[in-house]
Amino acid sequence: MMVQEVMSGSPACCTPEQPVREAAKLMHDHDCGCIPVEDSRTHRLVGVVTDRDIAMRVVAEGRSPDTPVKEAMSRDPSCCHAGDSLVKAEEIMAERQVRRVPIVDDDGCCVGIVAQADLARASQRSEAVSERELARVVERISEPDGASRSQGDTHRRPSSRH
Repeated sequence: MMVQEVMSGSPACCTPEQPVREAAKLMHDHDCGCIPVEDSRTHRLVGVVTDRDIAMRVVAEGRSPDTPVKEAMSRDPSCCHAGDSLVKAEEIMAERQVRRVPIVDDDGCCVGIVAQADLARASQRSEAVSERELARVVERISEPDGASRSQGDTHRRPSSRH
């Protein structure tokens, strides 16, 4: 199965200069937890900002909702192309411990997102994503003491298993 068959296309995007308040409003209006961040001139993907990024890097630190997205976003996310195999998106999710993978075109502009929920829906309507593969990805994403992360949902989460 190809990424383009399961991705959510034409995502709402913001720029690094916009306040996190506007990114949060986009999340609310589009019922999502991740907004791609694009360069205001080239429209190339430069990062992602998640609801968790805003909670941890802005709200928890007592910062203003007018804080620029660039101070909360995760830079240089791992991406896929629409024509890539869905296995590539699954591998990125598992290895990077992220719940969403931006999909870019050949110019580096964001054209979609594959989320963990998209994998779940694909497993229900097709044999291309098995329940076992889905379970493996979810398990690896959720490992509390996994490898260091460097994109959306990237900061280490304190484990309650100590």
